[in-house]
Amino acid sequence: MRVLQRYFAAEIIRSVVFVLAAFLALFAFFDLMGELKTVGRGGYKLQHAFLYVLLGLPGHIYELMPIAALIGTIWALAQFASRSEFTIMRVSSMSTLMAGWMLAKIGLVFVIITFLFGEFVSPMMSEMAEKIKLQASGASISQEFRSGLWAKDVVKDHGLTGNVIGSRFLNVKDVRTDGELQNVKLYEFDRNFRLIALITAARAHYLGSHTWRLLDVTEILFPDVSLGGAALSSAMAASISSRTESSRDLLSEITPEILSVLFADPDRMSATDLSAYTRHLAENKQRTERYEIAFWKKLIYPLAVLVMMALALPFAYLHVRTGGVSLKIFVGIMIGVSFQLLNSLFSHVGLLNTWPPFATAVLPSVVFLLMAIGALLWVERH
Repeated sequence: MRVLQRYFAAEIIRSVVFVLAAFLALFAFFDLMGELKTVGRGGYKLQHAFLYVLLGLPGHIYELMPIAALIGTIWALAQFASRSEFTIMRVSSMSTLMAGWMLAKIGLVFVIITFLFGEFVSPMMSEMAEKIKLQASGASISQEFRSGLWAKDVVKDHGLTGNVIGSRFLNVKDVRTDGELQNVKLYEFDRNFRLIALITAARAHYLGSHTWRLLDVTEILFPDVSLGGAALSSAMAASISSRTESSRDLLSEITPEILSVLFADPDRMSATDLSAYTRHLAENKQRTERYEIAFWKKLIYPLAVLVMMALALPFAYLHVRTGGVSLKIFVGIMIGVSFQLLNSLFSHVGLLNTWPPFATAVLPSVVFLLMAIGALLWVERH
């Protein structure tokens, strides 16, 4: 059995790597064609486009691994069937359960690789690619938004701890690639959502430990005035105070990581970042469904490799006369595309219908796993 396991592993891994390399070459070509239209803007040159596409490949590895595992396994098993090797293995007392167990052990290797790329390699490379593109083109992150970047934070009586005494809305005109914030505005409200302060700063730098250093600060205070009519207007005008400072430190739960999330595709973020940002949204009483679905998909998606390899196993039981290897590969491609479409469809439908995030993320894999079990039962009977 060890010899058979090594033989299975060698053939399947070789096939999966070949299929994955072919898909990566195709997607890299399409990405490069898409980047050519931006070449020449500012300092963005052809070498930057090549580097941007190269740094995007880990993300494609994460996305394509289940499909590559499916097609590569179908190819290897179809070759076994065409050479009657699989028939000999079955005659030699190899059951369907044994074959599935061997595929599962091979699939665990791809599951670990997929998880590592999705959690560590892809988010880091994607962030690096975006920074290189922005630096080369001389653009800032929030230039595409007319009103700049907006974020919400809570104000507590002891900085980051204690009771919530109000809320704070952050508006940033530009976010530089080095993390510097430019043209910052802070709108602070009390628990009754009455504006109590407007703080503006020319720039802001992150010092670490949830601390921002605001530079060239102007603060306008709006005291509580419980009057009405013309008396209110005159009292407000008399009580409004203003002061300027060269610098001020601000404690906030908003960090550069949270700001970067606002521009990142949730599907390209790590589970750790998704979890942290979801908690931040929940604390600020904002909707979290989109990021919760992305979080569960990040944890469950690597397991789809096992589901895809289970779907490939029935193809080994099909005789050559039921279809050549090319037909089986075509069917495998259609199954893989269907899985990706269904996975994306469930994410959007679940978000619109407020389905439980875990159920939304796991349902596509469950559907295809049931298909694999049904296909195995059918080939066993026939």
